[in-house]
Parts: sequence; C-alpha cells; structure tokens
Amino acid sequence: MANVSDNMQVFTAGMPSVEHCKKLKVGIVAAEWNDNIISPLMQGAIETLTQHGVCPENILISRVPGTVELTYGAKRMIVNTKPDAVIVLGCVVRGDTPHFDYVCDSVTHGVTELNLKESVPVIFGVITTNNMQQALDRAGGCMGNKGSECAATALKMTNMTILSLSDAK
Repeated sequence: MANVSDNMQVFTAGMPSVEHCKKLKVGIVAAEWNDNIISPLMQGAIETLTQHGVCPENILISRVPGTVELTYGAKRMIVNTKPDAVIVLGCVVRGDTPHFDYVCDSVTHGVTELNLKESVPVIFGVITTNNMQQALDRAGGCMGNKGSECAATALKMTNMTILSLSDAK
C-alpha cells in the first residue's frame, strides 16, 4: 500500500510556478451529501491551491446535492465561468444495495466524457469506499487528503505541455 508521504512527493514534484498559478481560475464542484467528508476535502483543496499561488478570489465553489450531480455542476461551471481547471469532490460509501455501483459508474463516465469533450481538465476527486472510516482516512486522516491531491493534479494539468514524438524519445 502506498503511504501518504510517498504520494505527496509525487504530487508536489513538478508543480507549476507561483507566477503561473497566480493567473489561474480553478473551480471546485462539491457534493452536499456526506459533508463530514466533503468539507475537509474542500479545505484541503483550497489550502493547496492558495499555497501554490492561486488567488482566493479565483477559487470558484459550487455545491450540488450529491455525487451524481457533480458532472452537471462541472459542465455548468465550465460554460458559465471559464475556469482553467475544475475539481469535483464527492464521497460514495458502499451500502447494502447496488446504488453504490450506479453512482460510481455514473460519475466516472461523466467526468471522463467531460475530459474528452471540454478543453478544461476535470479532476476526479470522488472517494469510493467500503465504509465511513475509509472515507475519513482519505479526508485528512491517516491516508492524507484527497482534496489536496486533486488540487495539485489540477495545477499540474493547467501546465501540461504536449510533447512531439521526437521529444518523447
């Protein structure tokens, strides 16, 4: 199992410059459901964005009722505010019915479609766990903060360069 320290070294390596980040507008679309998990994820994302230079007034936050609605919320944010990246934050905890599978499939496919169709990266910050303790562990607990990791990913994706085939060799 990967540890928090190793993961954060990977996520913080190669971050864009503060000058680059100061120019960015980053959206966060977060589910209201499981707010005891979502609020720490949002806080982690906001802290990471501001630590790397994103101006607080350029962090746009929108809440949607649940995880399935994240895709629609992200699409509306892209259309209405023209951000440089969007982070979606949700939490789905497995229960006794197949609802978990439907929600996870829906949001995964939706975010993938947005990434294929839009020119703005949409970062998948949906925690999918077997129990609430696993979710808490990933929302600032012993497994780190997935919101912070997603913010680092968003910043890196805004700085992504395209290599030609000859550059990649």
